[in-house]
Amino acid sequence: MDQQHIIFVPGKNPKPPADQHHALLWRTLVEGVHRAEPQVADNLSQHIKNFKLIAWNYLYYHRRKDINRDLPWIDALMNQHSPSEQDIQDASSTHRKLDRFLYNVIDHLPFLLKLLPGDMQSTAGELQRYFQNKNNIACEIRELLKQHLRPLLQNKDNILLIGHSMGSIIAYDTLWELSHLEKLPGKIDFLTIGSPLGMNYVQHRLMGNKYKGKKKYPVNIRNWVNISSEGDVTALDRIFSDDFSEMRKLEIIESIEDHCEGIYNFFHNEKGLNCHRSYGYLVNPAVGKVIADWWQASA
Repeated sequence: MDQQHIIFVPGKNPKPPADQHHALLWRTLVEGVHRAEPQVADNLSQHIKNFKLIAWNYLYYHRRKDINRDLPWIDALMNQHSPSEQDIQDASSTHRKLDRFLYNVIDHLPFLLKLLPGDMQSTAGELQRYFQNKNNIACEIRELLKQHLRPLLQNKDNILLIGHSMGSIIAYDTLWELSHLEKLPGKIDFLTIGSPLGMNYVQHRLMGNKYKGKKKYPVNIRNWVNISSEGDVTALDRIFSDDFSEMRKLEIIESIEDHCEGIYNFFHNEKGLNCHRSYGYLVNPAVGKVIADWWQASA
């Protein structure tokens, strides 16, 4: 078990202090595995030291979130085992469809960004800051992940790298740099949840985008599973197996799977249903099944 490692790269926004955030993520991850494969969860729950959090958010935002804001909502999430009828309706509501439509338009016509509501503009601005590497911030963030990955890759350990939202972009770019700049050996398995990697805007700014052939992509991913929930507008284009199909043709990856039909993220907070939160993804048995299968296969 010492050679099995689950590494989580969170999405944007300030997070609780790293130790507290790590505990919440582990709690929901183990619960998701338990909902899919109870016996695997019993084993996994004994190996918290094999779970690492890449706590990049304080470096980016210089502030932390009060954990007490999330605790009651996570408790409620742990006690809910499936989406309610209202959750299903809300996930496909008119306002979410409108948000998706607006995102899709801006994704192809970014000069119209000013038409987006304030929170959407803020999200776009944070992505832009990352891609422009202002004050070397993107390089510093990726270095946090590299410090964990380098020794594991060199040792040829089994690694499941989970990237949520913007964290999936950070993970992808890091893997590209380790592939082509540092040329490290070894492979990882990649799980993306609520990821914007399918967006036109994002794909044109990823590491390797200016190259062709194998140099365009990370060559250190063995299998890639992408999961997106109904109503998650951040996962604008939810099918990655077509966007990254050349990786299969070049035989630098064994498989790319998309799981995006009938999957619901039913995390709630004071604002109502949030189809994007990492905790809601992790407790979902669809995510738990992927983690459980990986844990068993890599043992």
